[in-house]
Amino acid sequence: MAGARGHGGAARRALRAAHAAHPPQAREIVARPRTIERYLARQIYGATGFVLIGFLALFAFFDLIGELGDLGKGAYDLRQVFTFVLLQAPAHAYELFPIVVLIGTLYVLAHLASNSEYTVMRGSGLSPARAAAALLKIGMAFVVLTFVIGEWMAPAADEAAQKTKMRALSSMIGQDLQSGLWFKDEGSFINVRESRDPKLLPGVRIYECDAAYRLRKITFAARAEYRAKGLWDLYSVVATRFEPDGPHTLREAQGEWHTAVAPDLLNALIMKPERMSAWALHKYTEHLELNHQRTEL
Repeated sequence: MAGARGHGGAARRALRAAHAAHPPQAREIVARPRTIERYLARQIYGATGFVLIGFLALFAFFDLIGELGDLGKGAYDLRQVFTFVLLQAPAHAYELFPIVVLIGTLYVLAHLASNSEYTVMRGSGLSPARAAAALLKIGMAFVVLTFVIGEWMAPAADEAAQKTKMRALSSMIGQDLQSGLWFKDEGSFINVRESRDPKLLPGVRIYECDAAYRLRKITFAARAEYRAKGLWDLYSVVATRFEPDGPHTLREAQGEWHTAVAPDLLNALIMKPERMSAWALHKYTEHLELNHQRTEL
């Protein structure tokens, strides 16, 4: 019994020593900065979101005014206009995010300082280093969100917006030239009349040249359908080959077209370079470099 009481007394003394080493006040002081950090994050996220919504509404209004000039052309009605404007929002958000985060953060910090809240936070145990660390963590969250919007959301939404508009206007690519779209692939020059779907190209003309850029062959196809990487199926093909003894024409119901041109490259032609994802921009630039075309303005 005496031994048991001795062991119990030792345990109580150890417990009291532990409480003395970490009193409730100390634990409360440690917990307070975490609460303050969460409060600071909520304030900054809320202010940034509010500013972002305001800017997006303003830019949406500008986009709406700009699209009214095309209203009524083809099937481009008011519903299509609003769809186009809404799909432009992620791209605007990506462009505006740095300035929006700056404005939202400065507003919150100024508000905290004017109401002496920051002074109270300092008195509650929030050191300048910990405040800077909290702001850094908040900033990293914005960096990740900006990356996600810029690499996935904005390019996909902008592509959908351009496709929606071009479908309504009855043309996907080549709408600015009467002869359609022109692009180069190694020793060939390709002309596409128009297309609503980058995997289905009507009115394709392929002009193949030799190393000295002398015309060697002209291939016309009523349509081209994308089959796999580097391969298209041509239908109603008329191919004219220029030989030393004169031109020779061959007509086929179906043929194959081996080329580096792919639907994603055609999609790039309807998107501004600054709206592309980093990977899409890299592939498009690589294609231009392989064909000895300018990659800089």
